[in-house]
Amino acid sequence: MPSNHRAIADEPRQSVELDSDEALRLLGGVSLGRIVFTRQALPTIRPVNHVLDSGDVIIRTPEGAALTSHAQEADKRGVVVAYEADAIDPDTHLGWSVVVTGYACLITDPGELARYRSMLRPWTNQVMDYAVRIHPALVTGIRLTLPPLPLDS
Repeated sequence: MPSNHRAIADEPRQSVELDSDEALRLLGGVSLGRIVFTRQALPTIRPVNHVLDSGDVIIRTPEGAALTSHAQEADKRGVVVAYEADAIDPDTHLGWSVVVTGYACLITDPGELARYRSMLRPWTNQVMDYAVRIHPALVTGIRLTLPPLPLDS
């Protein structure tokens, strides 16, 4: 173990706000995140894989999934959700976290659905016949960094 490892692990992290472009760029560089929606008026979180397409987050869902049912019953705008992804090192606690809050709608166009099925392979053994588009209304993110070193006097 490097001699500075312990010193880095003990230092508090600095949280630096990301602009929405940088946050979406980081989000597009990972494939796993967490969808947050309400189920029976309570928050529910599910890990899912995603692709970013023209600023929208696309996920696939199985028939009968709570989010699929929720999105089917929603009005034209969709159902309000949050989507979070991150890359934070478990040892150093350095990295970033991005949250997209917006409206989730089922993708119903057959051509579009086929395109997303080819782009996004489920990583669970469920049949994922549906795709959901999350159109961001708010994109926020933070980068966790070490604070600047103090200047020698």
